[in-house]
Amino acid sequence: MKHWLLTLFAYAFALYSMAQDPWIIEVENPLQGDYYGITSANGQIGIISSRSPLKIDKLVVGGIYDIYASGRVNNYFPNINPLEVELKVDGQRCERGNIHNYHQSFDMRNASHKGTFNFQDIIQVEYTTVALRQMPFGYMMDITIVANKNCHLQVLNQHRAHEALRNPEDYFSYIDNKANPYTTTYPRYVVMTTTAQSPTGRHQLAATSAFLFPDNKSGGVEHTIRHRTDRGVGRHTMEFDQILKQGDTLHIAIVGNIMGSNTVPDVRNEVERLTVYQLTEGYERLWKRHNTAWDKLWMSDIQITGDPQAQQDIHSMLYHHYAFYREGNAWSCSPMGLSGLGYNGHCFWDTETWMYPVLLVLQPQFAKETLDYRFQRLDRAKQKAYFYGYKGALFPWESADSGQEEVAPHNMYPNAEHHITGDVAIAAWQYYCVTQDKEWLREKGYSLIAEPADFWVSRAEYDELGRANLYNVIGADEWSANDLGGKLIDNNAYTLGVAKTNLYYATQAAHVLGIKPKKEWNTTANAFQFQYLDNGVIKEYDTYNGQVTKQADVSLLAYPLRIVTDTAQIRKNLEYYIAKVPVKKTPAMSKSVYSVLYARLGKAEQALHYFYDSYLPNLNPPFRVIAEFNGGTNPYFITGAGGTLQAIIFGFAGLEITDKGLKQVYTPILPKEWSSLTIRVAGKEIVHVNKNE
Repeated sequence: MKHWLLTLFAYAFALYSMAQDPWIIEVENPLQGDYYGITSANGQIGIISSRSPLKIDKLVVGGIYDIYASGRVNNYFPNINPLEVELKVDGQRCERGNIHNYHQSFDMRNASHKGTFNFQDIIQVEYTTVALRQMPFGYMMDITIVANKNCHLQVLNQHRAHEALRNPEDYFSYIDNKANPYTTTYPRYVVMTTTAQSPTGRHQLAATSAFLFPDNKSGGVEHTIRHRTDRGVGRHTMEFDQILKQGDTLHIAIVGNIMGSNTVPDVRNEVERLTVYQLTEGYERLWKRHNTAWDKLWMSDIQITGDPQAQQDIHSMLYHHYAFYREGNAWSCSPMGLSGLGYNGHCFWDTETWMYPVLLVLQPQFAKETLDYRFQRLDRAKQKAYFYGYKGALFPWESADSGQEEVAPHNMYPNAEHHITGDVAIAAWQYYCVTQDKEWLREKGYSLIAEPADFWVSRAEYDELGRANLYNVIGADEWSANDLGGKLIDNNAYTLGVAKTNLYYATQAAHVLGIKPKKEWNTTANAFQFQYLDNGVIKEYDTYNGQVTKQADVSLLAYPLRIVTDTAQIRKNLEYYIAKVPVKKTPAMSKSVYSVLYARLGKAEQALHYFYDSYLPNLNPPFRVIAEFNGGTNPYFITGAGGTLQAIIFGFAGLEITDKGLKQVYTPILPKEWSSLTIRVAGKEIVHVNKNE
């Protein structure tokens, strides 16, 4: 009964405010209530919004790690904040306590965060913050100030290096764009730069900012820019003054770049060069190229009618997938993407199992980047297998820049949660299936499938009955416990399923390439056998006896693994284990798997219930950002968003990744609350379901 009560709650919650814009999330008063920022990101940097006007909460740079906070492994760490803007009107600072009509919004069409407010009755302010899509390390804050009365205005932009950074230095440079020695009038630019070292000194960091004046086509400085510094503390400011008369408008933009020496060794010069480029590109071209890039991404979209709030939420989930990835960087994504330091910026199974299938359908170029990330670190995975006495490749449970294991040794997961190795291999086979790119399979994909297959063969231990066993593992359900209360269990169902699938795919991949597959791949796969409870339900592990579970495990055998295909068995497993998962503290992905399976079983009402239940209880205000579980406070959990989107693509829409490509294998199903469902990829409609057609 409690599940169906939750359905009513979720449905009522989802349908509130029927006038919701499908692209823009509005926040009427960001100073009231809890505030969890939303991220403007471009696949390389993430700018998290602040409730304070003209500020950002933090800026995350993807792919740069050092030892920080969590001890002995490499983590994301706090960086330089180059976008702390302040306005003074007649000497009085504009801040939370003296502004009114304050409003924020986020436009997912172009990844921009906007704020508007009034200071007394003197000025009106509108500002927009964005991570520029066309420049991986570039950002901009676009500010328009309208004077309602005559006033003296001061505009300040401050850099602040986090206290965890070492040896901060500040610089202030004038750069002349002078054609020849006889030129008397020419553009002049001012660039402010902060450098610092990462917490242990492993990396050098640099961030810049510069004022750009859009009404000056050269982008040059029209004001006297002053520099103030608190040397040695990582804080300095550039500022200028302007007298505004009633009716005047001041339009300025602050542009800049941030990067670390993991990208280029000479970071200070590089960020300054990039910032000068932004100034010479000019305001209109910066915006045009940014918007064009996002328009191209949004040619792949999911549209529903009948529930405006759900449509907005779907766009938010898609936006975060697009915003946390980009082409050309051979990088993967952590469970929190570029929204903060959560999960230390490490890559888990979340990428290949939850985010990746969405990208593979809608943005395959991003899916390829995640596999390039694994391929470039394959030697490390082979080394880890060697360390543990196995053959083939064993991918780390948590991976950062080097590809070595990044979990502290007091944690059990890296020693036993080995299903990630098969998850990577399955993702590689899926990429071939969707793209049919045989050359890629030969050059990269086959190694990502065959090396993990060799690992499973070497890890399997046979008993007297001829059964292959995987002893001492941790499955997707990390609450599993052995008889002594420890985490390690034998023959976890999902791990067995992943191993079997990996081994079968290795054989198929070999046939595609005309390579003779290893006989032991099929032999071992067939020797992995599931055990059953007395009621016919597949056991989660050998000693499972009805315990509470953290998340879906056995149900994953039906989707995404497709090992269990009998509908009666799918339903039996599903209904049994749903009752074992608590309402709270359970990750979002379990509910989305239930939604997929119920949709494929033709149960629209149940599928819709778990679709909503996979994310609605996990939303945090005011931008409806998704946390990992009900009551979680660490958004944005892109893993959960990936699961919810899979509920649409592989559930309601009936799509499946087959050996011959993406096919509509299951009959599409629409809940009664939805009128239509359309999926477009690169502008082409691949699914359209309409109740009226």
